[in-house]
Amino acid sequence: MQPNTQPSPTGTNTPVPPHRPLTRYYGPDTERERYVADLFNKTAKHYNTVEKLFGNGGLLYRRLALRRAGLRRGMKVLDVAMGTAAVGRGAAKIVGPEGLVVGVDPSQGMLAEAAKVFRGPRVRGYGQALPIKSEHFDFVTMGIALRHVSDLRAAFGEYFRVLKPGGRVWILEGHVPRSALGRRVTRFVWAKLIPGMTLIATRSREAKELMDYYWDTVDQAVPPETIVKVLGEVGFVDARAQVTMPGAFVEYTARRPRLP
Repeated sequence: MQPNTQPSPTGTNTPVPPHRPLTRYYGPDTERERYVADLFNKTAKHYNTVEKLFGNGGLLYRRLALRRAGLRRGMKVLDVAMGTAAVGRGAAKIVGPEGLVVGVDPSQGMLAEAAKVFRGPRVRGYGQALPIKSEHFDFVTMGIALRHVSDLRAAFGEYFRVLKPGGRVWILEGHVPRSALGRRVTRFVWAKLIPGMTLIATRSREAKELMDYYWDTVDQAVPPETIVKVLGEVGFVDARAQVTMPGAFVEYTARRPRLP
């Protein structure tokens, strides 16, 4: 299916990159998409090891956050950039057998890892060009991956398109405090401690590079205000950002308006 090319309510389709170019990783910005897909393909087998470094606490956090956001039994969920199904597993437990969770990811390696723990449908695709029919889902979710889309406006337009009227979007992302002290502490943990622990645990330079890249994309990301603004520009209502764990997570939620 082709991506949504209809103009947003503001009358503009100007791209909004999720972060500044990080050319030390991929050279020209046109190479970013390929670099990210290759990096995740190479490191997919190590991704759950990183989760285990935190006692798999992120799995429980995601499930509780989804329930708090309004996900309920019987709903249909599209999990964009599903990775190893950290969000998809939690969503499947909430919606139960009456519901449906479909995962989308551009990385074949990640989809293969997800298949080990997630039995729902899995589709290869990009957030900004979803191979999904319109107005089919009650929820669109995305966990720690918004920084990897090429254009926030295009991705949010796709999320809007595939949601039913009244459907909700829930996005979990990394957070960097604005205070000088908070930023220094967060930088130490995410730029030094976690990549070092990842290298020791996996003995993989590529896995360490993944965590280095993780920090740099969070550090250079557009502010939450920009994300909320673009959600509103493509047509979502009640768009908001909430820091749920300073130095770790911020959640974005919004709703597609119901029909008159």
